[in-house]
Amino acid sequence: MSGLHSFELAGLDGKLIRGDCATGKDRQVLFITGFLSKRWGNKSKALAQWCEEQGWGFCCYDVRGFGESEGRFTDYTLSDWLADARAVLDLLKHGPPVTIVGNSLGSWIAWFMAQEFDVVDRLVLIAPAFNMMGVRAKQIAPERRRVWESTGWMPWDDDPLHKDWPLSWKWVEESEVYWQRTFDRLRPVRTTILHGLQDTAISPEGSRQFAEELRQRAPAFPLELRLIPGDHRLSGPEHMELLHRLVVE
Repeated sequence: MSGLHSFELAGLDGKLIRGDCATGKDRQVLFITGFLSKRWGNKSKALAQWCEEQGWGFCCYDVRGFGESEGRFTDYTLSDWLADARAVLDLLKHGPPVTIVGNSLGSWIAWFMAQEFDVVDRLVLIAPAFNMMGVRAKQIAPERRRVWESTGWMPWDDDPLHKDWPLSWKWVEESEVYWQRTFDRLRPVRTTILHGLQDTAISPEGSRQFAEELRQRAPAFPLELRLIPGDHRLSGPEHMELLHRLVVE
């Protein structure tokens, strides 16, 4: 994408958040990645191209402790990654309206940012991982949960590729706290949730429950829930075409 420039922002601990941004007119699109995902993937590349075609701004970044940003993964939890998103939105808040496209855990972070920043007026949440670690702690074997809680650490999963990404128990504690805060502020930001019916990583039931709770609390909230064929990635041609329509049209 022409016009992209790299940026660095100091996080609350002084470690640098690194990302890429392009300015534009009329609208900005911010992409917030999922857990253990770097900022440049199929979705962010497509979004950057679509924004360039529209003359819009685009932004994506790596959270501290991952990708090209500074810090050790084990030093950060959900509250830190929320702070990173706030820092990036502080860069964008004086520009055109912002659409946030969130992916997996990034969708839950995007939801909080939409409640805090008036510049955000559109959300597209892909396979949102609401209360991600709280849910995970309930799903694993009781003995493994006890070890996680007592030692304070647990590998993300049994994949050898993930051995360097152990999770602190603080992730679970914070996830539960923030889940209780999810509906505290309800700015009526137009929101579309996309979730694959064959998603085995993050169950679509979580999106159903979120939508039900939101509609009970705010019946007129502009929410659209789309449960569609697909897995967690939702990266097939038909999914990308749908994402394009939701973001651009």
